[in-house]
Amino acid sequence: MVKQLLFSCSQCGTNFGKWSGQCDNCKAWNTIVQEVPLSSGPRNSSIGSARGEIIKFSKLSATDKTPERTLSGVKELDRVLGGGLVDSSAILVGGDPGIGKSTLLLQAAARFSRLGLDVLYISGEEAVDQIRLRAKRLKLQESPLKLAAETNLRNILTTLDSLKPNLAIIDSIQTIWSDNLDSAPGSVSQVRVASHELITFAKTRNTSIVLVGHVTKDGQLAGPRVVEHMVDTVLYFEGERSHNFRILRAVKNRFGATDEIGVFEMTGAGLIEVQNPSAMFIGDRDKSTPGSAIFAGIEGTRTVLSEIQALVSPSPHSQARRTVVGIDGGRLATILAVLEAHCKIQFSNYDVYLNVAGGLRVSEPAADLAIAAAILSSKQGIVLPLNTIIFGEISLSGSLRPVSQVENRIREAKKLGFKGAIISKGKKKVEQSLIEITEFEDINAFINKLSLK
Repeated sequence: MVKQLLFSCSQCGTNFGKWSGQCDNCKAWNTIVQEVPLSSGPRNSSIGSARGEIIKFSKLSATDKTPERTLSGVKELDRVLGGGLVDSSAILVGGDPGIGKSTLLLQAAARFSRLGLDVLYISGEEAVDQIRLRAKRLKLQESPLKLAAETNLRNILTTLDSLKPNLAIIDSIQTIWSDNLDSAPGSVSQVRVASHELITFAKTRNTSIVLVGHVTKDGQLAGPRVVEHMVDTVLYFEGERSHNFRILRAVKNRFGATDEIGVFEMTGAGLIEVQNPSAMFIGDRDKSTPGSAIFAGIEGTRTVLSEIQALVSPSPHSQARRTVVGIDGGRLATILAVLEAHCKIQFSNYDVYLNVAGGLRVSEPAADLAIAAAILSSKQGIVLPLNTIIFGEISLSGSLRPVSQVENRIREAKKLGFKGAIISKGKKKVEQSLIEITEFEDINAFINKLSLK
């Protein structure tokens, strides 16, 4: 029987029957490679073939032991993990090259090892001496952390089974290869098999596994998406090269809240956790200028205040520019369309530049009103009310929709010295004793009140 050839995209994992230059799914070029199909499992027929074991079931009311957590002592990391490292968990950490993934994990590994955990750090990208140099720079050389450089999956699993550590960090999963497959390291089948074997080991040997993953040019984790489904937690390490601040974000967490963030500052001595990220992101409020609005957003279980900056200027080009940093460009286009259609404010001849200060990324629809306020403030040259936060979702009809956790947003603003809040009107009455609150039902009422038209 002739073995059928199988080709897979190394970016998204889509399978094809023949090679082509471009993936039809993710549209990436030169990413389709030949793969070796995995061996098939046992036949379903119970006659003349080995039968599997009967699965054991348990009831929902069973009182099984709750997995224990270990606190690292790094509050921002423990927050993102949902309250500490869970025993036998599998964690996938991704981020841009050079953003600080290895530095963060080396610091975390040193912390856990000092707490008495048996921690292994296995690198497939660096030599042991290189890791020692980084540890010396971070002043971690006295930590009882075990280092190794290895890429062979069989050797790694044999070592883990022999030493039985509490925590093992694999940096990175794209460098690990299995000698049972003919594919090159980093290919879809190699990443899938290596991840499956390591995660299975974690679940059956009471060892927590942290896998470092590369990302594509679009910021997505490279390799098959099935890896993200297999692990318990997926963390993204984000940040702009021009800023010293880094954000660890949980996009999946079976043991805690998703979209939870931890904020760090990159220094010469490593990553330092930021206890009050709101004060960092909003900057100096005493020097307010047109085009600046303070937004109170929700990231996981915490409230984070950020400064949204806008610049609107007459366009010298036939087609106006739209440049966005930290906010979805589609959201900006929608807000401009609503302002033009319902408020009769034209932007077709104006360039619009939008930025979230500090390198933070905002995806919450509650930022709509702050974005619109910053844009209109820049266009009209009017400074928005000082020490005032703004939040609310703008619908396509021009009305303002209520948002969740209003009191948490206002409470955080009051703690930082804000005196007022401009928000969308909701059904639930907001406690007025916190700060001065102004509510609006539609975008036109907001514009007329602040004379932004």
